[in-house]
Amino acid sequence: MAMTAPTKPPHTNPSDPASGPPSGESLHSPVIDWFDENARDLPWRRPEAGAWGVMVSEFMLQQTPVNRVLPVYEQWLARWPRPADLAKEAPGEAVRAWGRLGYPRRALRLHGAAVAITERHGGDVPADHAQLLALPGIGEYTAAAVASFAYGQRHPVLDTNVRRVFARAVTGVQYPPNATTAAERRLARALLPEDEPTAARWAAASMELGALVCTAKSESCHRCPISAQCVWRLAGKPEHDGPPRRGQTYAGTDRQVRGRLLAVLREAHGPVPQSALDRVWHEPVQRARALDGLVADGLVEPLAGGLYRLPLT
Repeated sequence: MAMTAPTKPPHTNPSDPASGPPSGESLHSPVIDWFDENARDLPWRRPEAGAWGVMVSEFMLQQTPVNRVLPVYEQWLARWPRPADLAKEAPGEAVRAWGRLGYPRRALRLHGAAVAITERHGGDVPADHAQLLALPGIGEYTAAAVASFAYGQRHPVLDTNVRRVFARAVTGVQYPPNATTAAERRLARALLPEDEPTAARWAAASMELGALVCTAKSESCHRCPISAQCVWRLAGKPEHDGPPRRGQTYAGTDRQVRGRLLAVLREAHGPVPQSALDRVWHEPVQRARALDGLVADGLVEPLAGGLYRLPLT
């Protein structure tokens, strides 16, 4: 969802979508034109964000909406404007600054990536896709997103929003599979524009279309620039008949307990006794399981005497 602002590339000419699923050429121009008019002004899309700003945003935006990310992102970049600035800090400080974004292992992974960038690449986020993929905590999606959005390269960038747009517009189903498939990757590669600037713009534009128009719960086909070609809409919007979609439950789960335990440790200025952690959740077995999980994940460091703190190493 993040990108700097490359110069506007020339658009490809759409082909005639009269029969069969729409081709990439028929989709590129309307989607990119729509993006040029409707893209949100987000800080990681500005040139001054640089590759590090793009990378930070991509870590934070995984499974987290933009409105929750914005304040944490701005505080993070003000404190750690370069990877080396973060690398000098203890990993626990990254967890502390992560606040309530959720899935705090992302903070540890981002800290690990910053350390590796500092040690291997002189403090500059590498532009090479393979070097990005070799960084700790960087998977295929994040490597492609940084290479595309920060450096204007040609890579398929498949997040949930893009997968949903492709599923509806090209495949004709309401929702993509729960996990990204080889068929989706092949389709994404087939739809990529040939030249790099247009491909990078297409990646951002198709992602924004899924975020703002072709949403999971209330698609706005009347605002969609490719609704006339959308296979799913033309088929009458058939209901999803695949495996049940995963829910995002939180209340009463181990995730909630972990969050409460971490909140105590983030707010503390030193080690915290077990008794302070015991007060945040009434059920002792679940509380102990959540705490053990935090320790196993490297998010909490146990000390002698029943004390706990955020990790220093």
